[in-house]
Amino acid sequence: MTGDTLAPDAEEEARLRELMRLLRKADERASEEDRPIGEFRIPRSRIPERHLSSIETLTKTEVAVMRFLGWGRANADIATLLAISENTVRVHLNNMCRKLELDGVRELNALAGLFFHPSPKRSD
Repeated sequence: MTGDTLAPDAEEEARLRELMRLLRKADERASEEDRPIGEFRIPRSRIPERHLSSIETLTKTEVAVMRFLGWGRANADIATLLAISENTVRVHLNNMCRKLELDGVRELNALAGLFFHPSPKRSD
């Protein structure tokens, strides 16, 4: 083998540099599109405009309660999973409804499902 066959040519090198630039740009854009909610990152497209600022006021425990609520867990299950009382779960639910200006737990349940229910897999 000669040295020429091991070294990539200038055109290939330029294509690789461009590909790396595009990948970095896509990574930056993806991180900007996700919003931090507690310890989680939620796709920006799932968050209604009216909740963008208020969602950041939730505590980590409230977000954990919301995540389990979004997964369809009952209050008793959430209490067991988080090692808190069922009454404390209800307090967190009411606090989230107040902070997010929701009409009640049903609306919170829908929002939690929107945030934390897994996205359906697309078949291309």
